[in-house]
Amino acid sequence: MLTGLSSVLALSVLVPTASADKLSELEQKKQEAQQQQSELNSGISQKNNEMAENQSTLEKIMAQINELNAKIDETKAKIASVEGDIEQTKGEIEELRASIEELQRKIDERTALLQERARAIQLSGGSVDYIDVLLGANSFVDFIDRFSAVNTLIDADREIMREQAADKELLAKQKAQVETKLAEQENRRAELGKLKASLDGQKAQQAGLVKDLQAEQKRLASEKANMVQQREEAIDVTAELEQQIMAEQERLAELARKAEEERQRKLAAERAAQEKAAAEAAARQAAEERAAAEAAAARAKTSASSSSSAASAPAPKQASTYSAPAVKQAVSSNFIRPTSGRYTSKFGWRDIGAGQEFHQGVDIANSVGTNVMAAAGGYVSYAGSMGGYGNVVILTHSINGQTHATVYAHLSSIGVGVGQSVTQGQSVGKMGNTGRSFGSHLHFEIHVGPWNGGRTNAVNPANYISL
Repeated sequence: MLTGLSSVLALSVLVPTASADKLSELEQKKQEAQQQQSELNSGISQKNNEMAENQSTLEKIMAQINELNAKIDETKAKIASVEGDIEQTKGEIEELRASIEELQRKIDERTALLQERARAIQLSGGSVDYIDVLLGANSFVDFIDRFSAVNTLIDADREIMREQAADKELLAKQKAQVETKLAEQENRRAELGKLKASLDGQKAQQAGLVKDLQAEQKRLASEKANMVQQREEAIDVTAELEQQIMAEQERLAELARKAEEERQRKLAAERAAQEKAAAEAAARQAAEERAAAEAAAARAKTSASSSSSAASAPAPKQASTYSAPAVKQAVSSNFIRPTSGRYTSKFGWRDIGAGQEFHQGVDIANSVGTNVMAAAGGYVSYAGSMGGYGNVVILTHSINGQTHATVYAHLSSIGVGVGQSVTQGQSVGKMGNTGRSFGSHLHFEIHVGPWNGGRTNAVNPANYISL
């Protein structure tokens, strides 16, 4: 019987120890994959922020470009209007050119006439003697004719001088008006040309920024796509490792189940041996009592001849009743409360301020360092940090042939290692506030079946322990 018990101990201690390194390695790989996934999620979030900021800047620049386009279009319209005015002015100049040429011809003719008369005056000694002309008349009629001619000449000279002065003034005025108007329009066109050139320069600069931002946006999108692909690969790896961990848990649970079956078999054998020993002892006691009774009867028959001796002889001693030792019962496998403290959060849906979430366990609050115990005997299938759990211990149990898992999260310290066999009530760590936690407490879960990342088989611990 001792040899069988040694085999059980070897099965329950040596085999899990042999698998501890493998499970630890798997858990380490899972943590690395989760860390990589977390970093990739952070990187993707950062790229999203950068792309959003870049897009916002791009939209602002595009709005500025649209505004510049509107100004450029407006400037082009003004330039077109000015150029139309210039063309109209040039048309007016063309129309005036013939008038100016005719005016210039008249002026030139008058100038020639005046020059001729000036030469005549110069040849006559510096003056024209109209009296001699009048006195040279042959008759009164001739005098009248000569007088009219002189008046005509005098009036003609005066009119020529007036027309010459007026035409010169008009010519100068027309030329000045046209030249001024044309100069103003040319200046306006030059100003608008400079404005358009400035706007075109701004637009070109903004277009360069747009090109750079679009290239940056493309680069960020490419980097994000690469990160997303890496994240998906990391998620796949994590899922694969999780499956391996679950398989290892199942293996440990199978070892626990076999160990439990062997323990129960040994207990049954011990009970049978105890019952057999008790029966044999009872049979021996009964035989002894019968022998004693028979001996007493023989002694009584031998001494029956003496009545006084028979009368005074003591009564035969009654046989004592034998009580067989109680058979030792199997240790109960029910769960126990894993720690002391105040029950603060139930299993199921709860409001966390930012919305509803499903709580897969119960919370028991107490001070940091409060002892946390195994709710049932089993094996340590995980011991380490795990995201929102913080420091966590996961135990695998085999209870009445059914695999169970218990989770002890937010620990300040861990007191067991992967693959270690633990007994009910044994300390597995100390209460704390690690991971996604808002105060010192123990988050405790019970799973029917091995633990999985989705915690799909979590059950209400209140149905198993007294809270």
